[in-house]
Amino acid sequence: MSSVDSQQRVLSGMRPTGKLHLGHYHGVLKNWVKLQHEYECFFFVADWHALTTHYDDPSIIEASVWDMLIDWLAAGVNPGSATLFVQSKVPEHAELHTLLSMITPLGWLERVPTYKDQQEKLKEKDLATYGFLGYPLLQSADILLYRAGHVPVGADQVAHVEITREIARRFNHVFGREPGFEENAEAAIKKMGKKAAKLYASLRKRYTEEGDGEALLTAQALVKEQQNITLGDKERLMGYLEGGGKVILPEPQALLTPESKMPGLDGQKMSKSYNNTIALREEPSEVERKIRTMRTDPARVRRDDPGNPDNCPVWQLHEVYSTDDVKAWVQEGCRNAGIGCLDCKGPVIDAVKAELIPIQDRARQYEDNPDLVKSIIMEGSEAAREAAKTTMEDVRHVMGLSYR
Repeated sequence: MSSVDSQQRVLSGMRPTGKLHLGHYHGVLKNWVKLQHEYECFFFVADWHALTTHYDDPSIIEASVWDMLIDWLAAGVNPGSATLFVQSKVPEHAELHTLLSMITPLGWLERVPTYKDQQEKLKEKDLATYGFLGYPLLQSADILLYRAGHVPVGADQVAHVEITREIARRFNHVFGREPGFEENAEAAIKKMGKKAAKLYASLRKRYTEEGDGEALLTAQALVKEQQNITLGDKERLMGYLEGGGKVILPEPQALLTPESKMPGLDGQKMSKSYNNTIALREEPSEVERKIRTMRTDPARVRRDDPGNPDNCPVWQLHEVYSTDDVKAWVQEGCRNAGIGCLDCKGPVIDAVKAELIPIQDRARQYEDNPDLVKSIIMEGSEAAREAAKTTMEDVRHVMGLSYR
């Protein structure tokens, strides 16, 4: 894997929290299913990350891993289109985390926004641990190990990608300047041919002297399309553009995911901590019970009281699942008391059950064949480890640890 084609690689992971719900499906899995056909995707179970907050109860982790993987597969994540693996099956994650910790300033970790937020939210746990402080660095190792160009995240997680970019930049600055780097880079420019070499030099000057971001992007594209220079020379030229050294760990970009509009049964965000979820493998009868017993607009005490859909959590589900015609029917019927709350809930019950049928059909295939799930993970973890080994060979070499 070279930094010049990292833009085609995506990495994302989830902590094993057991069986997943519709919030996970609409917020993450539907996006993964789309991305797996557009990029080279690595999707992993972040079991070590689970230990940063659940180290005192590891008994739940293994069952949660298998449950979550079945839900991924049932949702349409395809092991033929993406690499699925378990973090702890690739020990290089821990090695890169350790090596990056040698150059990462403590202040960078302490200022990650979620560090203090999570400590506040999880006051009942003792999170004054090195593992909890260092979890953003482990996340950075996860990403950089695969030289992923894109990391799908929500807006609240962009800071984690930003610290990864800073760590990659620092690593490349400290370790990327091989002996004779500038001479090697200048020699590589000449190999591009006169016209391309002249253009590269001009674009590099515009970027380094004037900070012209467009010039940088154009120059990077120019380097990528060169056919007559080696991969090593391309990496030198990429580093030389920005005044640094050879790019060993490319800086990833945040790939902003559409915000999940999946509300919980109480109108809040769907979350296990709020006990307001519908699981992907929820029994149809339980789906119906949960939606039928949802609270509605408090103004509708009696059947003939008019209501306001804007004050009703059920309306939020209509916004996700219903057609314009059904939504118009709800708006008019609720405001005029032409329909009752149970009438209103009917189309939502039908839509949710219809969405879950194919997911649950696929899930049963994997529930009945756990060895198939294990073989998928074994193969995926082996493939992930091969990619990880390539990165670590380069990392060990520049850090003086290859002992060749």
